[in-house]
Amino acid sequence: MATQTTLKPRESAKLIASLSTHVFIEKTGVQRIAEEVLRGLTSRDVHIDNFSQHDLHPNKDDPRTPDWIFILDTLNFCFWPEGDDTKWKVQNNTGYFALCAAVKRAISTRHLQTDPNVYSKITKENLQFILRGDNPSAKVPLFMERLKCLHEVGRVLVEKYDGSFVNCIKSCNKSAEKLLELIVTEFECFRDEADYKGHKVSFYKRAQILIGDIWACYGGKGLGEFHDIDIITMFADYRVPQVLIHFGAMRYSESLLESLQSNTLLTRGSPLEVEIRGCSIEVIEQVRDKVKSLIEACPDLALKKFDCNAILIDHFLWDYRRKHAENLQNIPFHKVRSIYY
Repeated sequence: MATQTTLKPRESAKLIASLSTHVFIEKTGVQRIAEEVLRGLTSRDVHIDNFSQHDLHPNKDDPRTPDWIFILDTLNFCFWPEGDDTKWKVQNNTGYFALCAAVKRAISTRHLQTDPNVYSKITKENLQFILRGDNPSAKVPLFMERLKCLHEVGRVLVEKYDGSFVNCIKSCNKSAEKLLELIVTEFECFRDEADYKGHKVSFYKRAQILIGDIWACYGGKGLGEFHDIDIITMFADYRVPQVLIHFGAMRYSESLLESLQSNTLLTRGSPLEVEIRGCSIEVIEQVRDKVKSLIEACPDLALKKFDCNAILIDHFLWDYRRKHAENLQNIPFHKVRSIYY
């Protein structure tokens, strides 16, 4: 029976994986990733502190940090260049870290304030200056959409939350589920949903990564303490699926693979895009369960202290893609012009 209410990301992923006709989950690959994650837990390659150790991320001791992260994740989408366009770089960083570098530069030089009373009215010219790249000819993709998102979220914070994302966090009483619902209800540009075979499904990539970033930045304490953080799934983007294909945890049909190899642009909300994103989430759900069972079955009592959730697994796989970019470059990623990832 088709669903009338919107399924949450975890339920959406399970449904999509059960109905998928072009993307398939492979148990042997799930096992391989689980074993890699277990090794990462023991080596601390999988650890909550890894977020705060990157020098382009804001420091948890800076009072502006929650609103700084909110700005980052409001703008955190679609960095790949179109056709022969020059790749956008800031201080020689690409993608998400180019955004981090641009925002940090602007905040340190006071060209950007974390106060939504200011950025809700930011001009096109000011945002262009803030997001300027190393090469003047390289522009950040979907610039006008980013400007619109900043204006939208800024207005909501000013009108309903006394001008700070901190008040959104505090109003949810340490519940990640309540904060997720608040974000996707109040801020339209975070409402990452689709229709799939008669069902209303959701991914909420940017909303979930916003919660995950707050959790990781504060080490799960203070503003980052959520008693139900495990309800957050992986962040369904266009890069982690490359790693899932690489490990053999996910497989594409021949027709889908040929389409991606020919650089066909997928339509947001199309069945192919929904299946890639939904199955990616379900793979990580299965990896997490497998890691927990491996820990439980391990005779080494020292391993029992480790806990693992979808956020940490996502961080690990996203970093893995960056570290092994050359080895993975022959695996195509799906291309969608979207504000949602």
